[in-house]
Order: sequence, then C-alpha cells, then structure tokens
Amino acid sequence: MNIYRGCSHGCIYCDSRSDCYRIEAFDRVRAKEDALRVIRDDLARKVQTGVIGTGSMSDPYNPFEAELQLTRHALELIYAFGFGVAITTKSTLVTRDMDVLCDIQRNAPMLIKLSVTTADDRLSKLIEPNVAPSSERFEAVRRLSDAGLYCGVLLMPTLPFLTDTEENILEIVRLAKESGARFVFPSFGVTLRSGQREHYYHKLDQFFPGLKEKYIKRYGDRYNCTSPKAKQLYTVFAEACHKLGLRYRMPQIVQDYKRGYGIDQLSLF
Repeated sequence: MNIYRGCSHGCIYCDSRSDCYRIEAFDRVRAKEDALRVIRDDLARKVQTGVIGTGSMSDPYNPFEAELQLTRHALELIYAFGFGVAITTKSTLVTRDMDVLCDIQRNAPMLIKLSVTTADDRLSKLIEPNVAPSSERFEAVRRLSDAGLYCGVLLMPTLPFLTDTEENILEIVRLAKESGARFVFPSFGVTLRSGQREHYYHKLDQFFPGLKEKYIKRYGDRYNCTSPKAKQLYTVFAEACHKLGLRYRMPQIVQDYKRGYGIDQLSLF
C-alpha cells in the first residue's frame, strides 16, 4: 500500500530513487488521487484477510501526513475490514496513530519497523537530512513498545566505509534493547543502481570527499554493495542480539508478530 508517491526525507542512499521505478521529481511528495476509496473498495472485495505492508517505496508518515491524515484513515479502514498491517517508517509521526494500531493488534497481526542506519545523530542528519534524528526514532520505539505494540528496528542499509563499524552496529543494538524493541533486522550493505547511484555519489562528494572512489574501485556497477566487513559484523551483531534477547532473523520476527492469530488461534479449538 503506497498512498504517497515520492519522498521528502532526502536520504542520500534511497533505493526508491532508482530510474527503474520511474518516479519523476522524487523529492516532491504527492498523494495518490482517491487513494482511500481505492483502498476501501479493494479491501471490501477480499474474501480472506491478510497483512497489508506499507512503507517500501515512500514513507507513509511524510510531513504532509500530519495534516492530510491519509495513512491514519487507511489504518482505520484496515481495522474496519479486519486486516493486519506491517509498517516501515523513519518518522516519529507513527506514534500519533498508536490508538488505531492498538485496535488493529487486538484482532490481527501488527508490526512496526523503525529504520535506523546510525546511532550518531550528527551523521544521521547528513545522510538522512529531513528525518528525525536517530535518538528520536529510538524514543518513538520506546513509546510504541510501552503501548504494547509489536515494534523493532530495521538496521539498514549499512553504508560501506561509513556506518559499517562494530561500534555503530553494537550501539544500535544496545539502544534498540533499551527502547523496548522486540527485534533488530539487519542488512550489511547498500544497493546501488542507475539514478540512485549517481545521486549517492554526488552526496558522497559533497559530504565525504574521496569516499566515492573507494566505492567505484570495489563495486563498479554492482547492484549489491555488501560491506567488506559483513561477515565480521554479522557475527558480533548476532552475538549481541542473542545476549540481549532480541530477535534478528526474519522467520522468528514473522512468527512472533503473527503469534496468536490465524492458525495458531484456531488450533485452540
């Protein structure tokens, strides 16, 4: 479910900026015409409920959502039709809708993923300039968790030569645990393709001179740009998550947030 087109967060690495998605003027957010009616009619036609994902292409909680409330009204429709929801966002505005999200979770699976790339607020303002700093996102996780909502952290992307340090990874895990996150799901690298790559390299030249050349030498035109330290980072990451009792594998996360619904629930009878 993508109610909006484009994104104003300004993240220098955003995959949705890639040419293959054909989103003109990507930094300008537009609401899709008659989106709520389309969502209502689509849900009404479904003969079986499920989980609706949102946030993969554009953040459902962009600044315009504060006034338009299209995402909130969509959540109300999701609740009315008995569906679950999985939200990916960088915005603390998601906490505004805790009441509706709690309603959804009482009857269907509900999952919130706050994306965090660095524990350093100063660095986050460079690479994600129009988003709340990482510390405020962790505070949003705390508020959501305190409300009883199933939420956690997406540790992605991990930018090679920039955020791929053990110190950064372990600090994100620590802060996630302190904030009440139920999981941290990682990706130790970044994707780069036409349109996105050029924008990313331009920003690297602007903020981190000399770093672009390291990317070009190591990755060329490769799509998956895995951190040279990926194996080492995953080892220390997994050990930290295991020690703190955090989920970090997607099958575990899916099992957890769907527990008590569907087949599990029916089996009680």
